[in-house]
Amino acid sequence: QVQLVESGGGLVQAGGSLRLSCAASGIIFSISAMGWYRQAPGKQRELVAAITSSGGANYADSVKGRFTISRDNAKNTVYLQMNSLKPEDTAVYYCKTPHYNFWGQGTKVTVSS
Repeated sequence: QVQLVESGGGLVQAGGSLRLSCAASGIIFSISAMGWYRQAPGKQRELVAAITSSGGANYADSVKGRFTISRDNAKNTVYLQMNSLKPEDTAVYYCKTPHYNFWGQGTKVTVSS
């Protein structure tokens, strides 16, 4: 059974930082690509960052230079380091692997101006 448990969200002031974590189980994590998505109120869910099994990363233009995705295969965990946060980063953040159509519960990030 696939499980994805996101954590690390919270309330932060603009310019601040947060580190999100996603613990995965029920998948062969070390060979799985992973992605972080977000959904802001009234908007569609969008891909923020993705990482291949070998560690190659891609980012949405809106977060390039501010967010860093990484993974620890020993811990079956993918991270999203978010720096220089902006109010428009406010959203519920989810992790997902493209290999399964499954979403976790997400973690809420609120950035105040």
